Amino acid sequence: MLRFLARIALSVIGNALGLIIASLLVPDFNLSLVGLIASVLFFTGAQFVLAPLVLKLAIKYAPAFRGGIALVTTLITLILTATFTDGLQINSLSAWIISPLIVWLSTVLADIFLPMVLFKKLLSNSESSNS
Repeated sequence: MLRFLARIALSVIGNALGLIIASLLVPDFNLSLVGLIASVLFFTGAQFVLAPLVLKLAIKYAPAFRGGIALVTTLITLILTATFTDGLQINSLSAWIISPLIVWLSTVLADIFLPMVLFKKLLSNSESSNS
């Protein structure tokens, strides 16, 4: 249970970073400060629900897309988040093309580095107690 909660926390932080970075780098990607929390929570929840579904559909109908599942899921989740929350607006085709790449890449990097940064002390305490 603790591992699941840690995974959710890391996903929320990673998705928040991805959305914030995209809003800073992409001109027509607008993320309001007030809507940030709602957008991040909706985005994270939608990703948790959609990722297994999109993977299952890709394996069944388009096996060649398996490598791009996270990117496709990010695009679908951005569409849903922009549609159902007031905190995110994407206003141009170029923003729709580049923002999923930026959000996806930021999230991948966060998935790699956040556990090392956030759980470094926990890991070092665990290693010292095992010695």
